[in-house]
Amino acid sequence: MYKFISWNVNGLRAVCGKGFADIFTELDADFFCLQETKLQAGQIDLEFLGYKSYWNYADKKGYSGTAIFTKHEPISVTYGLGIDQHDHEGRVITLEMEDFYLVCVYTPNSQDGLKRLDYRMEWDDDFRRHVYDLSQKKGVVICGDLNVAHRDYDLANPQTNHYNPGFTDEERGRFTTLLNVGFIDTFRHFYPDQRNIYSWWSYRFQARQKNAGWRIDYFVVSENLRDRLEGAKIHTEIFGSDHCPVELTLK
Repeated sequence: MYKFISWNVNGLRAVCGKGFADIFTELDADFFCLQETKLQAGQIDLEFLGYKSYWNYADKKGYSGTAIFTKHEPISVTYGLGIDQHDHEGRVITLEMEDFYLVCVYTPNSQDGLKRLDYRMEWDDDFRRHVYDLSQKKGVVICGDLNVAHRDYDLANPQTNHYNPGFTDEERGRFTTLLNVGFIDTFRHFYPDQRNIYSWWSYRFQARQKNAGWRIDYFVVSENLRDRLEGAKIHTEIFGSDHCPVELTLK
């Protein structure tokens, strides 16, 4: 059994002051993936007994960034997508394990006024090709902040948010395309009808207290791992970031 955790920490140094080490220890994952670490190399000394860690940093200071802590030695580690326009923001780490690939991703936000939507479409297409190609070799576990709420029931206020970043027809369509080429939204696999459960809440308008959230943090796996799916959770009880951790267990 493998336990995976993914968490957009919205600044790792900040969340370390809010009990991160205790949360990490308590969750006791085989793989603990982070997004939006907002770090440069050497800015934090964070180690956990029994884990190795891998980091991808953005060129720009205090921006983006991903990391993976793992109890299991990977065969190989790659950073980015191998496409220059995508590989300066520290958004992807891929671990090759014996029987699957683990891909930690922080998908670019389309930004206010959708000024980055065109770039986001290029990203989604190139990322999909990356994970599809991997899935032809062995199973793929994708995790991270994918910056899209797929269906109307994946956010609290779909009508007022239509065409906002993360809930455009284009972004939702690209997520559908990812599923259609042979991937599974693991939370919906286990809980197809569950409503009012989210992974991100704005810091404004007391959104978390009102549960006016979005489900934008995912574990998505390739179809060839379907029979190994054991469980999925969204840890809404854990605070420290505007996102909460999400979980997957594989046989």
